[in-house]
Amino acid sequence: MSVRVRPLAEADVAAAVDVIVAGSTKPENERPARLDLYWAAVQETRSRRGEVLVADLDAELVGVVQVLIFQHFQHAGGWCAEIESVHVRADARNQGIGAALLDAAEALAIERGCYRVQLTSNNVRQEAHRFYADHGYVSSHQGLKKYFSS
Repeated sequence: MSVRVRPLAEADVAAAVDVIVAGSTKPENERPARLDLYWAAVQETRSRRGEVLVADLDAELVGVVQVLIFQHFQHAGGWCAEIESVHVRADARNQGIGAALLDAAEALAIERGCYRVQLTSNNVRQEAHRFYADHGYVSSHQGLKKYFSS
């Protein structure tokens, strides 16, 4: 077994979207026929110092994570990283893929000068919460979201 984490290439978009759709709590919100929208999100993320990373297991894409970088108004304008869209294909879980993605995301945040990395995880994802706690994340804040109709 060989795991490699690398930046997502345009040719990877369909496979990465498949991983997201399969792991989503709301797959109906995804639009896999519009790969251009996902690629645009990658380009926007990169334009703001972030990255979308993918994990390959034996040369097959099995995981994805988005790392957003932003300048915080607090902490003297320090840089923060937000980890989003962490997904590992169900048949590839418990093989270190999630840990490799998280390690790579954290390394990127450190490389980009971030003083903090943060993430949110849906309340129904109890297994994911245990995974994040095992990797040093603490539940220090309550996350709230408000959706707008589109």
